[in-house]
Amino acid sequence: MRASIVVKLFSLTTLLCLFILTTIYLGQTIFFKQYYANRKVNDIQTNIQSYKENYLKSSGDVLTIQKLEQDFYRQNNAWITTLDSFGNLKNVNDFYVEVKMDTAKSNAEFSGKTMTFPLYHMMNINEILTSTPSQAKSLLTSKARVAISAYKKDLALIPYRVQLVEKGNIMWENEKISKKIYDLQMDIKYNKSEKTLLPETVLNGTITKIQFPTGKESSSFIYTNSLFMDRLKDFQTNLIFDGTKISDTSLQILDFTQNDVKYKLFIDPIQDQDGTTRYIFSMASLQPVDEAVQMLQDYYVYLIGLVMLLIVLAAWYYSRKIANPLLQINRTTKRMASLDFSEKIVIRSNDEIGDLSQSINSLSQSLHSYIEQLQKDIEKEKQLENTRREFISGVSHELKTPLSIMKSCISILKDGVATHKKDYYFDAMDKEVDKMNLLIVDMLELAKFESGTYIMKMETFNIDKLIEDICEKLSVEFSTKQLHVQTELAAVAVLANQHRIEQVLTNFLTNAIRYTPEQEHIFISIKEELDEVKVCIENKGAHIPADQLDKIWDRFYRGDAARHRAQGGTGLGLAISKNILELHGVPYGAANTEDGVLFFFCLNKQG
Repeated sequence: MRASIVVKLFSLTTLLCLFILTTIYLGQTIFFKQYYANRKVNDIQTNIQSYKENYLKSSGDVLTIQKLEQDFYRQNNAWITTLDSFGNLKNVNDFYVEVKMDTAKSNAEFSGKTMTFPLYHMMNINEILTSTPSQAKSLLTSKARVAISAYKKDLALIPYRVQLVEKGNIMWENEKISKKIYDLQMDIKYNKSEKTLLPETVLNGTITKIQFPTGKESSSFIYTNSLFMDRLKDFQTNLIFDGTKISDTSLQILDFTQNDVKYKLFIDPIQDQDGTTRYIFSMASLQPVDEAVQMLQDYYVYLIGLVMLLIVLAAWYYSRKIANPLLQINRTTKRMASLDFSEKIVIRSNDEIGDLSQSINSLSQSLHSYIEQLQKDIEKEKQLENTRREFISGVSHELKTPLSIMKSCISILKDGVATHKKDYYFDAMDKEVDKMNLLIVDMLELAKFESGTYIMKMETFNIDKLIEDICEKLSVEFSTKQLHVQTELAAVAVLANQHRIEQVLTNFLTNAIRYTPEQEHIFISIKEELDEVKVCIENKGAHIPADQLDKIWDRFYRGDAARHRAQGGTGLGLAISKNILELHGVPYGAANTEDGVLFFFCLNKQG
């Protein structure tokens, strides 16, 4: 692993973030507009259905319906109204003119009748709502003479032009219907249509009443939207002249563009309680989404710069955050490869990297322990090899002397020299054989203890009685050298292997007998401690040099001239005692006293 992992992570993270940013940008600039339009259309469709249900429940109450229209506009930012079967506003009564028809034979069916004609399709409400008296207000007054052009549709009249009779050049008209009629007339004139006469008429009469909106009415917000009113005129024109193209059963959604702004028209037919077809007419502008997309495009110019800076900082931090632990792991594993286990990985996270760090620390600790153990085993093997060499050297030396003596005795006997001392030479050889036998037995004992397979079987016994029995067995040796044995024993039970502890005590006492001058003292004591018993054997005599106190437990140790083969022993007694005590797991040792040497060991009390 190289430090370039930081660069790699940084590059990958930056590219990923840029890809996400680009995806979001393209999604908002390309797909957001379509998504917004579809969402708005779906929402308006749902709300139109709700409006339709509430409209049918209103039982035709004008105020209730006008409130529904205003609520719909506030909730959806879209205009809505209800039209009758001829495209006229269904729920308004504040923008009309009432005319008493002249008596005329040509229009006998309308002669002398007073009729009401809506004006919102022919006049712009802005002419009415100006602060100064408008031309319409001043001209259209009671008793003014007017000529009303209308188109006959079934039994209904659809007025499309109001003209002052006295001033023929002043008129107001629905330019959509007027143009349509003009086109039809041209078709008839030039034989482009099967019709020979249009169902239209001109009615003359006197105005008896005129109603203009003040701008405070609920319906005024519809009148003031000239674009909405133009769409209403278009719909009315199509309904009257091309009614077959308009569905009476299903919702129609139409698109149109005005001044580069897209709009949606919703035309939903409904049936009144009397079976008459009505139309819910709604218009929604898609300009907000265009403005939002344009604003996003302008905003992204600044946003991308800021986000790029944040991406670089975040990617760098993220790269360092991920890479630093990996780099530390790399350094630590390299040191582990060099068998240096001193460094540990600092765990700062509870995740996979933290688990990996923990595993590497555990591996480092385990390897360190195994290598230490291996080094100890190697060192122990070296010591064993040294001990083996010393053992072979010691055995060779110890066996060489008796073999030499025996060979000399055999040669003397074989040559017939000093035949009168034959019994002496046979006794000498017998003693040397006994010593060799004892040496071999001790060597086998020592090898058994040092093999690591020997298991001590523990039992409970009284250590004081065991010491008394051993002293009784060695009483002849004590008497031979006229040694004074003094004991200070306490009756106490211990947990140990009685036979092996007897062997240790015998070795310590025979060693004390061997190196204690005649008529001197040997002290044997038992000291009770909290959980242990300390057995001490002190003999008067020469000191052991301080630098050799630890060596007396080695095989075939000979400290000085006072400790030579002539005094007996195999040189393995203390080495055997050491192994027995170590197998018991108890402390032991030797120390010089004021005028002698003290050997001691401890045993566990019976719990």
